[in-house]
Amino acid sequence: MKKINWKIYMGLLLVIMSASFYLLEYFLFRDIHHILVFLIEDIAFLFIEVLLVTLVIHKVLENREKKERMEKLNMVIGTFYSEIGTKLLSIIANMDIELIKSQSKFKITPHPSKKEFQNICLVLKEHKSKFNFQEIDWEKLKLLLENKKDFLLRLLENNNLLEHESFTDLLWAVFHLTEELKYRKTLIDLPEEDYKHLTGDMNRVYGELRNQWISYIDHLRESYPYLFSLACRTNPFDLNSSPIVKK
Repeated sequence: MKKINWKIYMGLLLVIMSASFYLLEYFLFRDIHHILVFLIEDIAFLFIEVLLVTLVIHKVLENREKKERMEKLNMVIGTFYSEIGTKLLSIIANMDIELIKSQSKFKITPHPSKKEFQNICLVLKEHKSKFNFQEIDWEKLKLLLENKKDFLLRLLENNNLLEHESFTDLLWAVFHLTEELKYRKTLIDLPEEDYKHLTGDMNRVYGELRNQWISYIDHLRESYPYLFSLACRTNPFDLNSSPIVKK
């Protein structure tokens, strides 16, 4: 209420000041024709001024603000992959039968051309994963997710994530898999249908992780080459990747 009153008072003050100066001009020069001519011209230009301020300048400022928010969000996403995302991707990728079969497709050189990088991203996006639920290390997945649960909860408290719906979807998929594994006292000798259900939940996480990882390292390639180099050397889809710099 106080904010509204402040704006009303300010508006009235500005109108009174404007009227006062018009009256002052009239008393000084006694030329109402001159005053009306310039008043109409000012009103006519007002529409162009509104156009410039609201549509052009406002849009420029809005884009700048959005870019700053996305920069902060990419820092959050980077923290996620550094803390858990890359490790989780690596664990699941090591159990992906189709990925193991065609390893050469998923290698990223430290300095790929734009076309080479786009081709690798396309291969990753179109990749159809395949798992044998009997060979999945469920305990390893459960241990990693439970150890990082507090970190994931803190991520959800970050307001910047509200700007990124797909990353929020990824976090919910990870939380769901975490809860599914937590509620089972044992992950040994479960019914086949239950293993298939868990495999579906894991595959959902895998897909979301993969898509967000592609977007994230594309951002690194454009803005932070040194971080991109490390991301290539720790590529979770290259099962022979190593952070050690080699010739």
